[in-house]
Amino acid sequence: MGKYFGTDGFRGEANRNLTFEHAIKIGRYLGWYYGAREGKNAKIVIGKDTRRSSYMFEYALCTGLMASGADAYIMHVTTTPSVSYITRVDDFDCGIMISASHNPYYDNGIKLLNGSGEKMDEETILKIEDYIDGKTEIPVAERDKIGRTVDYVAGRNRYIGYLISMSKYSFKDVKVGLDVANGAAWQIAKGVFDALGAKTYVMNDSPDGYNINTDCGSTHIEHLQKFVTEKGLDIGFAYDGDADRCLAVDEKGNVVTGDHILYIYGLYMKERGKLLNNKVVTTVMSNFGLYKALDKVGIEYEKTKVGDKYVYENMVQTGNRIGGEQSGHIIFSKYETTGDGILTSLKLMEVMLAKEKPMSELAAPVVFYPQVLKNVRVKSKPEAQNDPEVQKAVAAVAEALGDEGRILVRESGTEPVIRVMVEAGSDEICENYVDSVIDVISAQGHLA
Repeated sequence: MGKYFGTDGFRGEANRNLTFEHAIKIGRYLGWYYGAREGKNAKIVIGKDTRRSSYMFEYALCTGLMASGADAYIMHVTTTPSVSYITRVDDFDCGIMISASHNPYYDNGIKLLNGSGEKMDEETILKIEDYIDGKTEIPVAERDKIGRTVDYVAGRNRYIGYLISMSKYSFKDVKVGLDVANGAAWQIAKGVFDALGAKTYVMNDSPDGYNINTDCGSTHIEHLQKFVTEKGLDIGFAYDGDADRCLAVDEKGNVVTGDHILYIYGLYMKERGKLLNNKVVTTVMSNFGLYKALDKVGIEYEKTKVGDKYVYENMVQTGNRIGGEQSGHIIFSKYETTGDGILTSLKLMEVMLAKEKPMSELAAPVVFYPQVLKNVRVKSKPEAQNDPEVQKAVAAVAEALGDEGRILVRESGTEPVIRVMVEAGSDEICENYVDSVIDVISAQGHLA
């Protein structure tokens, strides 16, 4: 990861960690990199979520792009996956999404996508960072080379049409609840479900610039649970601020996580001979219960580092067709290059309608194991993790758990913290084993 950009873009509090000057410079460099250096006007598409600061960053990016000779196509308020899709199918040089995903309104972020709609490569990101830090210089465009903005709401409409075309079934008479988190999905999700015939009930669809993700959406799923049960709905879907993730609620009010979704759709693919390599891609944070359920139906799995970026990289390298995270980032590589919350909803609807079963029955085989996760502040993450005594303690726990649980010890990517996690048959067992490893970390003098 670079100095400014992490695994999910340049993110920080608006005008503190991430400023409008940063946005102008990012636009300046991208406009030059994709166009002026090759003697053409670059075409770059931009989307944003509903945060108040997203408008400021949109205009700052456009200013930088035009000053470097690029044409900025503005999709306005839209989802991250829609920008990814339009970048790819409408032959843009790159795409930009302004969003901090599930973060509070005062944070924001700038996500960069290459011409294939994938997260931009590290080499290009580092060049942008060098320009931000004043290590390189680029010229401005002049006269007829100066860029312009283009209203491109048509791109969002095309994406909506694409989503509608994804459904093989009519949703007629299915009662669906949608929590759009006062975010990017608020002008898209209902239209898609309405067009497919669902009886659609929407909540948190009045964005005001400040209420995105506030006590709503996939990070506050309890409100959708209540909404579904009180209104007697068949299913509910909750998105985050930029709608690249989706969690569901079954007709009984139970949460259907990303792990459940991987099982449900992975099995559906296997049954139809569509699960290439017979594998599902997970991260190391998927629950042990998912792996036990996959084992029972003969589906193999791979585990990546935490982050949808790593899930997608694995899918590209191996040809695996479905992967994701417990948080609801699900990637269907046949259709998208990124997680897409609304597409995930449609895929779950497809399984329900194809199998003529309620969501509670489809999700039932995945029984979550109790989990205890504790963060330990340490002087040096590598020294603590690689200490022979710590490794011995971890191995002892793994041996004791056998096939009835697991232990995971990993370094935080952003803090001086070691995360110790155990999944087992009871909270008490988890707690005891986590503490046994932390005691060794302490005894070895690694605590900060």
